[in-house]
Amino acid sequence: MNRFAYRTARLAFKALSNLSKMHIHIHGEENIPRTPIIYVINHFTRIETLFLPYFINQLTKSDIWSLADFSLFKGALGSFLDRVGALSTQDPHRDLLIVKSLLTGEASWIIYPEGMMVKSKKLVDMGRFIVGSGRGKHPPHTGAAALALRTEFYRRRLKILSRDHPAEAARLLDLFQIKTVESISEESTHIVPVNVTYYPVRARENILSEMAAVLLKGASGRMQEELMVEGTMLLSGVDIDVRFGKPVVIEPFLKNKAIARDIGDRRKIDFDDPIPSLGAMRNAATRIMQQYMSGIYGMTTVNHDHLFAALFHLMPFKSIDADDLKRRAFLAVTGGIEKTGVFFHDSFNVNQIHLIADDRYKKFADFLTIIPKKSVVRDKERVVLKKKSVFSRPLDFHRVRIEDPVSVIANEAEPLQGLQRYLRRISLLPKYFVKRRTVDYLITLGLEDFDKDYKAYYVKGESKSRKVGRPYLVKGKTKKIGVVLVHGYMAAPLEVKALAEHLGRRGIWVYALRLKGHGTAPEDLATRTYADWVTSVDEGYGIISNICEKVVAGGFSTGAGLALDLAARVEGIAGVFAVSPPMQLKDLGAKFAPAVDAWNKFMSKVHMNSVKMEFVDNHPENPEVNYLRNPVAGVHQLENLMESLAPKLPLIKIPALILQSTKDPVVAEKGSRALFNSLGSIDKKYLLFNLKRHGILQGKGAGRVHQAIGDFIEQLC
Repeated sequence: MNRFAYRTARLAFKALSNLSKMHIHIHGEENIPRTPIIYVINHFTRIETLFLPYFINQLTKSDIWSLADFSLFKGALGSFLDRVGALSTQDPHRDLLIVKSLLTGEASWIIYPEGMMVKSKKLVDMGRFIVGSGRGKHPPHTGAAALALRTEFYRRRLKILSRDHPAEAARLLDLFQIKTVESISEESTHIVPVNVTYYPVRARENILSEMAAVLLKGASGRMQEELMVEGTMLLSGVDIDVRFGKPVVIEPFLKNKAIARDIGDRRKIDFDDPIPSLGAMRNAATRIMQQYMSGIYGMTTVNHDHLFAALFHLMPFKSIDADDLKRRAFLAVTGGIEKTGVFFHDSFNVNQIHLIADDRYKKFADFLTIIPKKSVVRDKERVVLKKKSVFSRPLDFHRVRIEDPVSVIANEAEPLQGLQRYLRRISLLPKYFVKRRTVDYLITLGLEDFDKDYKAYYVKGESKSRKVGRPYLVKGKTKKIGVVLVHGYMAAPLEVKALAEHLGRRGIWVYALRLKGHGTAPEDLATRTYADWVTSVDEGYGIISNICEKVVAGGFSTGAGLALDLAARVEGIAGVFAVSPPMQLKDLGAKFAPAVDAWNKFMSKVHMNSVKMEFVDNHPENPEVNYLRNPVAGVHQLENLMESLAPKLPLIKIPALILQSTKDPVVAEKGSRALFNSLGSIDKKYLLFNLKRHGILQGKGAGRVHQAIGDFIEQLC
């Protein structure tokens, strides 16, 4: 192989990878030994053949050669593959070259044990690894194991013969084109299983497939399919998780009397001669193959598509409520999935409440795009997924990624037996039980989060009692309607207790949530962003939406802004009420909060904490609930929240009620009126109360406010 061309081509790969939208994530590089290595890798796309040698070379700083299907070695592509160290599977000197390079440590190798691209990702049949293809089914190849065994066989044999039978050793060295025995590496060969997981996998028309259709009018259906799938990955963006597993040590598999006799045999044995221990070597190769196949497919990086697809297939129903599927996926993520021992995509690092709230990361919406359009129907206000025969009928091997991507994705998770057992249990749960477990989980989470934060940030003499900040659920008489109730800035759930109890007496369910950073101490609030508050509201929505048929969002002050934000993001909210929404604050000092916050952050970077102004005094109407110190960072987050809300207001089309005090010392009336006018709702109402305070949910006259809110909610039943 031309080493200069090999390294030059690597530069071309680097440039090409920079142009693509692939995001490579490497895991487990500590498992790569400093020895001659055969990397055994799952094979799903051409991307592995073209890019993995380059990335592993960059990671290990050693030459990486690979086996590639003989059909690729045609024309310009074949010349290119030659240059980057790829070797045809039908090269007559293939095995000899691989063993020689492993003996000397000249290069490590990439081998695909499936023997071909497995587009269906179907690798398990009756509990065994079986490769399915257009040519039928067969066990995974043992070639990588056999080559590793043969390498160690000759490493030992050459060392022994160089001492006991130099002439035969010299003949073998000449066969391998190795100059001296000393050129043979002392390090033994290892097989390193590697898993490559792509997310998302989507087949769409793209510029590459369109160009091929125009320029290559005779392009095969196979080429078109590969360009649609793999071109979309390259151009639209794909996360590629490359995970290196524990190396398989080959040496113990040679501890066999028959193999040992052949290693030390002084007679002439050519490279492909049959030897007495051939049966033992084949048995060892099979055991090694099973070990590295388990290693490869046990390292699949599980993503949201895997959960949706696996649950979709496992749920024993002809039609599936989309909300129920999302709820089961949420329950899977939060109910102990980590105990199955699988690896997770980075998207699981954030709070998963989005699955049952607004799907803001579009995980489920994107999954719906790979279900046939005729199978996604609306049943009143619900989206229902119909199971059709397309998910079970045999498909053309080279069309499966286009025609049945859901099964392809489900197949990829099939070898993860612990995950399969776990998801099967969740798939069989009755729908009402899934809802109940979701509610129990979220209520417990809210209480545990509060207790943890209270303990971490408690300030003696300043933090209020636990009952002030603890979230609570008020039970209604029926489950027709419930309210997600949000308190204000620097406050706590106790602030809205009077309203919650009033609604409860009217038979309405209420969950008074706690916004992160509240009910503990100002130092806690100073660390939070408004995105944290949004997550708290979504968790509250998750509780009420799984208890009641209809959900109303409502809140006071900052909580009013968050309730409106929820109504703008989540489909199916029945109505929204906002008490004193802080669209325009009267305190001019709030306008300086962003600048002060930026100043504080800069002072932290230069280690000049003494000149920071992190808190200002607060003189609240309800000191038994509110903080007495206001974190500047928190004011900045409040401003950010309301700025983000303004463009969403026209999106709110549901019934809305805005309530405001005429003499509010904190929020300007014209701000709440402008907010009201911006709402996209036809059914909307603006109520003014002649009260001289901001907190109109408590104190004298609050009963009239409670009554108006209760009447509004009852009209929605």
